[in-house]
Amino acid sequence: MSNADDPTLAQEFVAFAVQAGVLRFGEFKTKAGRLSPYFFNAGGFDDGAKLGRLAEFYARRVVASGLRFDMVFGPAYKGITLASALAVELARRGRNVPFAFNRKEAKEHGEGGTLVGAPVAGRVLIVDDVISAGTSVRESIALIQAAGGQPCGVAIALDRQERATEGDHDAPWSAVQFVTTQLQLDVAAIATLEDLLQYLRAGADPALSTYAAPVQAYRERYGV
Repeated sequence: MSNADDPTLAQEFVAFAVQAGVLRFGEFKTKAGRLSPYFFNAGGFDDGAKLGRLAEFYARRVVASGLRFDMVFGPAYKGITLASALAVELARRGRNVPFAFNRKEAKEHGEGGTLVGAPVAGRVLIVDDVISAGTSVRESIALIQAAGGQPCGVAIALDRQERATEGDHDAPWSAVQFVTTQLQLDVAAIATLEDLLQYLRAGADPALSTYAAPVQAYRERYGV
């Protein structure tokens, strides 16, 4: 889903992620064993100011996407903070929606169960940082449906736009494409790898412009 209704959103977000130290450049080994010239770690949005700004980007993206939802859901662990922050920002903008999240392990005392927060019902928007393999999304879908809700979409910070891995082989699709085509859920990403490339090529940060070529080469090798 494009950012056509908020055209400056992606470039603003990439600049923010770089300034926050969340988006770094160099040589990093991915979980799939690939050597990547960039690394995105949403755990680096680690203070109130950064998290508040991040929530603004998520809210702008969700609004621009046109996705219709009744509540937000954050899969453990990073999604918990992201969904909570998004709910706060949406309320600040005049739209107060419930939110819920899951535990990794079921609690057997108190309220019990694996879900925490508002009752899961209606159209549920899943909020996470990235989609690496679609596993977390499938788990969230199962939890939401078991609770009586209907998953309606996924909001993420960055779409890596690279082929997913299946076993030891590259898949013909990205993790995001898998979610949209196989799981039938719309995905709204604040920015994509193509947006990151555009930022590097524009030369807004001259110190990083040398990374445009390696990122482009990575995109050509592993991209979809």
